[in-house]
Amino acid sequence: MKFSNKKGFTLVELLVVISLIVVFSSIMTTI
Repeated sequence: MKFSNKKGFTLVELLVVISLIVVFSSIMTTI
């Protein structure tokens, strides 16, 4: 896994962002 050029999102970063959004939305609906 090389990070020679950081143009936009890789698939892993996109999955991390989506999972964070899901976690934050579930926390907000709980509160």
